[in-house]
Amino acid sequence: MTFTLTRPREFVWQNPARYWGELTAATAHLDTPLAALSLPALAHNAFSMLDRAAGKPLRVASKSVRVRAVLDAVLALPGYAGVLAYTLPEALWLAETIDDVVVGYPTADRGAIRALGADERLAARVTLMIDSAAQLDLIDSVVAPGQRAGIRVCIELDTAYVTRALGHVGVWRSPVFTAGEARVLAQHIASRRGFELVGLMGYEAQIAGVGNRPRGNPARGRVLDWMQRRSIAELADRRGAVVAAVRDVADLEFVNGGGTGSIESTSADGSVTEIAAGSGLFGGHLFDTYSRFRPAPAAAFALSVVRKPTPDMATLLGGGWIASGPSQPDRLPEIAWPTGLSMQPREMAGEVQTPLSGAAARALQVGDRVWLRHTKSGELSEHVNEFQLVDGSTVLDALPTYRGEGKAFL
Repeated sequence: MTFTLTRPREFVWQNPARYWGELTAATAHLDTPLAALSLPALAHNAFSMLDRAAGKPLRVASKSVRVRAVLDAVLALPGYAGVLAYTLPEALWLAETIDDVVVGYPTADRGAIRALGADERLAARVTLMIDSAAQLDLIDSVVAPGQRAGIRVCIELDTAYVTRALGHVGVWRSPVFTAGEARVLAQHIASRRGFELVGLMGYEAQIAGVGNRPRGNPARGRVLDWMQRRSIAELADRRGAVVAAVRDVADLEFVNGGGTGSIESTSADGSVTEIAAGSGLFGGHLFDTYSRFRPAPAAAFALSVVRKPTPDMATLLGGGWIASGPSQPDRLPEIAWPTGLSMQPREMAGEVQTPLSGAAARALQVGDRVWLRHTKSGELSEHVNEFQLVDGSTVLDALPTYRGEGKAFL
């Protein structure tokens, strides 16, 4: 299915009883577990991200969506351009219909490398991520330069914030940290037959991926504000120097940076030409802890009550759809509706059941539904075959996820 995104005139999700009531009514004829995607909430999030980008193009991070119909609808909006994929097999699949796909992580998939090198059209549409000569060596060992199409590559910069006091704050990704290191790698790529350096990328996870208003911990929030302000300033200087050094070697087509949580600061960095973002489209509850923006809860999933262990409890079938990252409470699904429910400390969200208690539990009966939100946006797509696209109290269509199309890339 294809559908169009337009700015909503009404923010229905700001009235939780109405919003979740309409989702419940729209999907009442469907069995659980089911995932729903609110069309007006998705549209609001897509346009909100454009507003925050202040004119800088947004490249859609596909791992945060994993629904092709949604990718197509977002890419049809002026201001969105290209996809940041998470594996090469996924990129090859998407590149059948999308002409600009950057693979966000290095690949060691030999079969996919062979397929890329054997197809001039795909090779012109797909860009590989690299951060060392060893990755180029691997590609050459699979298909020699004279026997394949030219391979487009992008250098990844480590954008972590490093100080004596805090150590390495951010994610451990690329070994390329300084302008000198980036220049050396760029020169090496330029000297290699069969490769073309077209881009530079850096993901500032300590800004984009860390909410600065953690629940119940205002002191940590103040520390995060302090760290993020300094990291933004440090990175603007360092990334600018890196981009200048690499541009001395190659005529870059793009410099990619950021994520949903850092759109404003990444857009303000003059060395960046585009921003990667995707999680804000579905609005996982991870983003409820950010002060800079608040996406609508566009994606959610419903589970059924199947037993009542006591009159004051209700047990859901399933629920253990845990997000990746550090093993801590904020990786759990969040109960969205009805309010006044909580999980049991000794069970929490279980593989086959999730017992709930709280003020609303007594009123729940066998067969009733509870709505939950996943911590991270795209990972919900790995648990369901389709999303029900809902507008008001109507299901417009069922949108297959990657899983629903028979794809499991990672």
